Amino acid sequence: MLNRLSKHIKFSFKNNFLSRFILFIPKRIRIVISTVFMVGVLIISTFFGFAETFHIFVPLIILFSFLSTYFAIFEGVDGVEWYMLFIAPIFLALALYFSYTLFPVRWLTRLPFIILFSLGYYGLLLTMNIFNVGVTKSLQLYRAAFSINYIAQTFIMFLSSLVVVSFRLPLIYSGFALSAVAFVLSLQLFWSVSLDKKISAQLIKYSLVLSISVLQLSWLVTFLPLDLNVSALILTGLYYSLAGLLYHQLSDRLFKNIVREYLFVLIFIFLIAILTLRY
Repeated sequence: MLNRLSKHIKFSFKNNFLSRFILFIPKRIRIVISTVFMVGVLIISTFFGFAETFHIFVPLIILFSFLSTYFAIFEGVDGVEWYMLFIAPIFLALALYFSYTLFPVRWLTRLPFIILFSLGYYGLLLTMNIFNVGVTKSLQLYRAAFSINYIAQTFIMFLSSLVVVSFRLPLIYSGFALSAVAFVLSLQLFWSVSLDKKISAQLIKYSLVLSISVLQLSWLVTFLPLDLNVSALILTGLYYSLAGLLYHQLSDRLFKNIVREYLFVLIFIFLIAILTLRY
């Protein structure tokens, strides 16, 4: 069904004026246009009360993020790329939209918010374009794209954790919400190892392992006397370390020094958590 949908879209755009017009615009310019457009959407959303309008802006942000990403990369989207290439931009926009509600609504906070989103969204669109082109994994370009994607995912996980913990949702809802975010993000990260047209059972298994780990830890930190920022940092540290280890396992590059590096990060974060416990 997915292949039929992609073929139908390709047929619909083929040789029509809109397709030729989009392809006439250089890709770098399209990425800039998409970024500016999404910045405008996010700015507009900050002028409305979150509680009264989130049910309107959430679907709009998802829709506009998808369309702006497609406008930016446009050519060659096929198979699971219809999902994987759009996950990070959509999640970044949603994470920043929700997290902005935790800060005072004024230009002093709005400007850093705009700058942070514009840089992150622009970088992710460049990254998704590299994944879409399918460059050789040994090239420095791919390594840079993976690094940007990995850092962006870690940032998204931190914002998501901060928002969920701050909203003080019921235990079961908060755990499964963060688990779902971790599953989707990690599946996209593991998919970037091979950039295949299909999702293998191994990728799903690895993502389930990571999401279940996040679920269990999110329930644990709920019972600990920790600041909200520290709780989010612990969950992000687990995601960063475990996702990195599993990624290198999939890449057949899980060496001892890499294991030590990720374990050191995880242990360091947990030490911070222990030292900041409120008794």
